[in-house]
Amino acid sequence: MTSSNLLLGACCLAASASAAAASPQDGYVVVDTGQDLCYDDQDEIAPPASGQAFHGQDAQVQGTQPSYLDNGDGTISDMNTGLVWQKSPDFGTKRTWTEAGAYADSLVLAGHDDWRMPTVKELYSLMDFRGTSTAIPPVPYIDTTFFDFQYPDPSFGDRLVDVQFWSSTAYVGTTMNGDPTAFGVNFADGRIKGYPTAPLPGGETFARYVRCVRGTTVYGINDFVDNGDGTVTDHATGLMWAKSDSASSVSWEGALASAANSTLAGATDWRVPNAKELQSIVDYTRAPDATDPARVGPALDPVFDINDPESWCWSSTTHLDPPLGTLSWAVYVCFGLSTGWMEQPPNSGNFNLLNVHGAGAQRSDPKQGNPSSYPFGHGPQGDVIRIFNSVRLVRDAGECSGQAISYCVPKVTSSGCVPTISASGIPSSTAASGFTVTVVDVEPNQYGLLFFGTGGPAALPFNGGLMCLQFPLVRMPVQHSGSAGGGTCGGTLFLDLNATGVCAAIGQGNQAWIQAWFRDPSDAFGIGMSDALTFSVCQ
Repeated sequence: MTSSNLLLGACCLAASASAAAASPQDGYVVVDTGQDLCYDDQDEIAPPASGQAFHGQDAQVQGTQPSYLDNGDGTISDMNTGLVWQKSPDFGTKRTWTEAGAYADSLVLAGHDDWRMPTVKELYSLMDFRGTSTAIPPVPYIDTTFFDFQYPDPSFGDRLVDVQFWSSTAYVGTTMNGDPTAFGVNFADGRIKGYPTAPLPGGETFARYVRCVRGTTVYGINDFVDNGDGTVTDHATGLMWAKSDSASSVSWEGALASAANSTLAGATDWRVPNAKELQSIVDYTRAPDATDPARVGPALDPVFDINDPESWCWSSTTHLDPPLGTLSWAVYVCFGLSTGWMEQPPNSGNFNLLNVHGAGAQRSDPKQGNPSSYPFGHGPQGDVIRIFNSVRLVRDAGECSGQAISYCVPKVTSSGCVPTISASGIPSSTAASGFTVTVVDVEPNQYGLLFFGTGGPAALPFNGGLMCLQFPLVRMPVQHSGSAGGGTCGGTLFLDLNATGVCAAIGQGNQAWIQAWFRDPSDAFGIGMSDALTFSVCQ
């Protein structure tokens, strides 16, 4: 059987042990929270219908679902964000923030040395809100099908929830008693907070874990435009926001009702954002207590209006810590200071209100009740319990960026060429042209082709390289690579997938994966393979 026939056959392939790099070419995908059950202010309920109380919550609005690829080499590719993650953090060593950064910078994994500490937005993209630390057994807030996770051994003095991971995002203010701070994400209890980075009064420096990342450095960067009608569009995420938050604070049920009744800018599909959508607009370069006067203000881009500078905003996401059954809680994000009552000194009965977590933290509140029932807050840092929080509504802007993400590893050719795939334009089911996939550094003057599938990504061994798509596959016309680029690696393959009708065949809103194959006569198998690209088709 020839290589080209084998390529398109339904052969059985084993799992790969090769690395897969991924990088998005544009956009900022807010990955869904994963929450798939509905709750009222007490417990789990059947999904409420339109017009009923608690309609429009997280589980009833399905966003971009998580999609990961285990590369078989200790790394995990996120097929939505283009980021590549360390599968197994070093759970044997807790590191200070400075030590965590040095560890990431020195890490060599899967043949790459460009690992780094993730930003807080990159790290939060992994959060899965089906987790709970109070279940028996507990469920982590991260997909353990792909990511290794360990709870601490209580015999060493740690609590079950002490599984905090450092981000590279330093807080621009200070927390507690003036402590320099950096943000971390806790995948044991589903929260974001600031942790001290400098030695504490007793000489101890806070130390926790780090899960390293590599890939694009543009993830989490917003592109806000004021529409002049009370709305702001983030062209990076494709979300449209209410320019102002609510004039008054409401319960969680009230927040959902306000969205259902809103006709802002003539639209009727407003909703309360889920936790990850809401966190996507946090501006971590700003805080009410920023040490730089130019950065003083709510942790929110100035394009937005805010009624309460200390605004805490509801999300539509139920938080499963603490347990349901008494009162269920919901996630909120602090755009102002994240305050708590600290007893100082301990056991003195003297409580001071401090910024305990930092502006931009993510916490949770009971969905109903009386704040006076919590005179000194809740939890070890005395988190203030408000119960009545602000609301900032969101809706889909109806935009499609056509984001293309490259992933997988190309097979180096016999001449040392590294065939690399990229795309320009927007994949469209209706446009007559304008989405060109190009593969450069191909062996010159050889025949090759592009092939695609809709079954998902893969990283499977194939004739000395990697098959980066799942079967079945569809191949496109054979073409000659030429030598337009000049030199040993001057061959190029390219095709406009709009003009050829490929995007129309895939269909609006559907995702596809594409790779290139070409002849390489001097190779042991006689073929070359590029890396791969995934994209979603717009209208």
